[in-house]
Amino acid sequence: MNALFEQIKVLHSQKLYSNITKVGEMIIKVTEHTTDVLMTHHKFRLYAYLGDSHYNMGNYRHAVIAYKAALTFKEACSAVKTPIKQQFDNLREPMPDIDIKYQLHLCLIKLKDFQQALTILQSVPTKQRKTKINMALGKLHQQLGNVCSAISAYNKVLKECPLAIEAAEGLLSLGVKGTEVNALMLEMVSINGLEWLSGWIRAHAHLYNHTEYPLAINTLKQLDDHTSLSNSNRLLVAIGRAYYYIGDRKNALIYLQRAHKSLPIMQDGLSTLAMCLYMEKQNRELEKLLPTTYTDEALLDPQLWVVFAFICYSNSNHSKAICLVEKACSFDPKNIETLLLHGMILTSMKKYTDAILQFRRANDIAPNLFDPHKGMVDCYISLHKMRSALTAASNCCKQMNNHPKALTLYASVLIKDQISFGKAKIVLEKALNVDEYYLPAVYMLAQIFEQEGNLNAAVALLHKQALDQPTCRLYQMLGDFSVKQNQTEKAFDYYYSALNLDPNNKRVMESLENMGKPCNTSTATSTDSAGPVLNGSLLDATFSGVNNVENESTPFNAGREEDTFMDSDHEGSGSDISI
Repeated sequence: MNALFEQIKVLHSQKLYSNITKVGEMIIKVTEHTTDVLMTHHKFRLYAYLGDSHYNMGNYRHAVIAYKAALTFKEACSAVKTPIKQQFDNLREPMPDIDIKYQLHLCLIKLKDFQQALTILQSVPTKQRKTKINMALGKLHQQLGNVCSAISAYNKVLKECPLAIEAAEGLLSLGVKGTEVNALMLEMVSINGLEWLSGWIRAHAHLYNHTEYPLAINTLKQLDDHTSLSNSNRLLVAIGRAYYYIGDRKNALIYLQRAHKSLPIMQDGLSTLAMCLYMEKQNRELEKLLPTTYTDEALLDPQLWVVFAFICYSNSNHSKAICLVEKACSFDPKNIETLLLHGMILTSMKKYTDAILQFRRANDIAPNLFDPHKGMVDCYISLHKMRSALTAASNCCKQMNNHPKALTLYASVLIKDQISFGKAKIVLEKALNVDEYYLPAVYMLAQIFEQEGNLNAAVALLHKQALDQPTCRLYQMLGDFSVKQNQTEKAFDYYYSALNLDPNNKRVMESLENMGKPCNTSTATSTDSAGPVLNGSLLDATFSGVNNVENESTPFNAGREEDTFMDSDHEGSGSDISI
């Protein structure tokens, strides 16, 4: 055995990678002039070690050059029918050319050259592809949109390794039925400790169906309540994400915060948690997601870039936020929350065309999520492209199966044109037929009644909602309408009831001051916990047991201002209703 190569092997086995990169490159140069320094197959191995060392040091471009040099060198030598070829044929050391190609593909993934990475792996003969290569092929094909090839690769992985749950989830995300995936993993279900596996597969089949989020939530919660998987970080993240996708940010927060508590250094689900905290205006909790030892942005893990971006954005530091979110997008181009935040920042910077591109990318990944639709509609309106805004809102209705939220968004565009004003009323009534308690639709329909001069209908609509789910905004609007009807005493009662629910509401305080009345809640007729006063009598409804839709109407916009979808307990400063 060559003494020089033995020393190189020692360096590699001891993981002295920086030493290999320095001395190895010099030895390669020497071999160009002196052929007896290293045997031919040892020179091939040195190229591979150089690539390995550069990869472990994060020098991916240098690693690509070294790995390709190794493959090119071996190919050139193997083409010659000499004893040199026999040296390669008898090589039994680690890092054969198949493993080099796998390492080369990893470098290309780091460099975001997915097509070249796929080409490298496809150059491995089919019969020689190990399971790890098939798994990598499945992920790359999926990344590049080659659905059939991705399914084929994932199937091969599961046949070899039935517990490869990432391959199973990959199949489900590509539209393969849960029963088919479960059949491939059937032998695993009977193993002690894996009795939860079939439920996990069933839940993710619902998740990837997009229209079956409630079924996914129910199945996942059963796993949390009745199996040994209870309080698992990944399970809690899955439940939180499912709630997030149906727009229920409050419940999403409950589970995502549980997940973060169980694993404070979690990465999966962290950006979703950051989005929910930002949208719920919990800035202090958002800041707690950063490590307490944080001193320098460069020291943050890539998953924390989006968290830091949310914090900068909430503090109106748009230049820093956009820089961070662009880094986060380059790290994970298909992260929904990163794309949404990117669009939100661009919207606040009035770069509406660029923002639309980000929202559209998010919509392509999660067509059933409301926020990308909302972002596109807002940008089109800002650009005065009402036809495009109507098209985007109409697509939202189709993709969300006429969800009340989507219908209300559509109505919010229709209401801006006097010609389509009547159609907006029909659309809102349709939304309330689906969910009669959906407050944003209630607010907007009441506004339409007001503009039609039909205050009695507006009051009746709001009065019914106040009985079932009292909110400050409902009473504020009832007070405003009563003033217009010259019903001063009723207006006082409504405004005081509003202050019982939100004592610091400036809009209500101003209304009372304009009427010459004090603004403290002690002058209200009653503050009994059974409910605020409505026209001198206690409400029948309590605050519990109500079909509360607050979690579906949290504002989604660049700065969480009150010019968008109004949350039922975050009241606006006027009677204008918009989404």
